[in-house]
Amino acid sequence: MSPKYETSPTGVNHHQLSPPAPVSQNTTALFPTAAPENAPMKQEFLINQQMQYGFEYPPLQEQRTPSPEARMTLFEWQIQQEARKVEGMSLEQLSMQDSDGDTFLHIAVAKGLRALAYVLSAKMAGSGFLDIKEHNGQSPLQIAVATNQYLIVQDLMAHGAQVNTRDSWGRAPLHVCAEKGHYLTLQSIWKALKGNRELIDVEVFSYDGLTALHLAVLSHNTVVKDLRNLQNPCIFMTTELGQRKRMYLECIKILLNMGASCGTKDQKSGRTSLHMACEEANVELLRIFLDQPTMLSIVNVKVCLFHDKQYIYGGFGNTALHIVSSLANHNTQAEAVKLLMRKGADPGVRNLENELPSQLVPEGPAGEKVRQILKGKHVNA
Repeated sequence: MSPKYETSPTGVNHHQLSPPAPVSQNTTALFPTAAPENAPMKQEFLINQQMQYGFEYPPLQEQRTPSPEARMTLFEWQIQQEARKVEGMSLEQLSMQDSDGDTFLHIAVAKGLRALAYVLSAKMAGSGFLDIKEHNGQSPLQIAVATNQYLIVQDLMAHGAQVNTRDSWGRAPLHVCAEKGHYLTLQSIWKALKGNRELIDVEVFSYDGLTALHLAVLSHNTVVKDLRNLQNPCIFMTTELGQRKRMYLECIKILLNMGASCGTKDQKSGRTSLHMACEEANVELLRIFLDQPTMLSIVNVKVCLFHDKQYIYGGFGNTALHIVSSLANHNTQAEAVKLLMRKGADPGVRNLENELPSQLVPEGPAGEKVRQILKGKHVNA
């Protein structure tokens, strides 16, 4: 049986079904001639139309007062229809799980059936089954996050779905949003949290030792690298990569607004989000991070390795300035060095192998320009 939704951190396979179409209220298309605006003439026109076509119009006053059904939104109408279908379902049926551990709610969420998911979650909210997990450790809320169903996320959280939960890969909903660039879903979570005044651990680590902000930065870096390495790029490729880059950037901004710190170290290499941005001389992210109020206490922090025996950027205990200075063939390297030094990065700090940033700079014209900047020249140029 094919998976109904995401079954691994690397891909999503789900079905999107269109919502039911609204019932048409348009009867004017039946007649070729429009009714006049003047009320007496309009009444005469309706009588003539009735005689000609045999269609009985209601009185004018009734036409001006729409019924409750006519005032419904499409979503409210859909909820009404779905509620009738499931009103007889028992709690036992609602909590029943198939061979994959899915309830009816999991499947409705995976297929994007918002109205049905709304009705089911409302019925399950008070029973303790709203956060029941399937075989990959994903609750209905986590399925909605993985499939980027941001309106369903909003509905589930309104009914009390727990956001501080992790799947079998150790990912919280924030991790999934950051990894996939689901900024609208992340925004829905943030708004729901503010509305409910619910607390969330923005710095929660995945089983890989990464926070959501770490994942968003690494994903943004990947797109920056892909753009830099494009050969003979076409408009489609650059546009697609540009859109992905903006999605990750929005996630990073939202996470920072939620309280994530770019100074938090990952649990394997000891890198901060600032260090990670420096690995690609990612000036777009550096400008954002270096404007954070806590940056003066972070800019000269050294990488502290917990498990690894070596670090690919040359030496233990590198600062952000060490990392940027060691890069080769990055056309934004000089700009990144300037940004760091303007915000207090110290070119006189040595790493644990007693190396200065200037000693890690590659040879060549580009390297010479970076050495001049490290000496304090052209920093403000």
